[in-house]
Amino acid sequence: MQKSIRKYFALFALPGLVAFAVAFLIPMVMGIVLSFAKFSTVTDATFTGFDNYRKIFIDKEFITALWFTVRFTVVSVVSINLGAFALAMLLTRSIKGTNIFRTIFFMPNLIGGIVLGWIWQVIINGVLLPKGVTIVSDPKYGFWGLVVLMNWQNIGYMMVIYIAGIQNISHDLIEAAEIDGAGRWTLLKSVIIPSVMPSITICTFLTLTNGFKLFDQNLALTAGDPGKQTEMLALNIFNTFYGRTGFEGVGQAKAVLFTIIVAAIALTQLRLTRSKEVEA
Repeated sequence: MQKSIRKYFALFALPGLVAFAVAFLIPMVMGIVLSFAKFSTVTDATFTGFDNYRKIFIDKEFITALWFTVRFTVVSVVSINLGAFALAMLLTRSIKGTNIFRTIFFMPNLIGGIVLGWIWQVIINGVLLPKGVTIVSDPKYGFWGLVVLMNWQNIGYMMVIYIAGIQNISHDLIEAAEIDGAGRWTLLKSVIIPSVMPSITICTFLTLTNGFKLFDQNLALTAGDPGKQTEMLALNIFNTFYGRTGFEGVGQAKAVLFTIIVAAIALTQLRLTRSKEVEA
């Protein structure tokens, strides 16, 4: 039976490989090639070497977007994971209605980014308008508005992952620690956190990459205003490619650089957190 399956393995794998090549591999290679060219369509590309990449680093808007994205991602990763872990600890106790609360906290993750951005724009402007300002009056309003939006959308999803990790901890291990005199803090630091390191790895990876790739919410909430000071990397790339005539190559180069940055940071994070899993 196994030999017959292996015999037809290539046949079964072929559709998936073709789809992967057409939808991902070929566009990725074309994108890298076009990042070294000036073009308006794929057929009129003219090779320009590293000129597009040189323009990136003298583009003040890109540097501003990069710094804004880094700050936003750091704050959102920390706040989302702390909030999700705290909720998971609370909702794994013997409290009535925990399933209802889990459902309520998870539901915002099901709402689309554009809709979420519009909802929170209305809410935040409703709070700020009595003071004579809006979310786009000052970059700090847009920054913290995005942080609040991301927390509201993602804490429930990460909470579910943490709950799965906490529920997987052996009760015998916890009981043994308590018998040895471990208090709540010692139990948390020495037993629970090391045991849920796989969940921490997953949640950190997801929040990190989601933070860097944020687009829909940024577009709907602030659209980069005021003066593109709340524009994140994904929106900056979009505006460069589609909003600046003759800068398509620069936009493509930004997209390639953006991919490299996100991949490098994500892989570094995975390596660091997985090393903690091994130590635990």
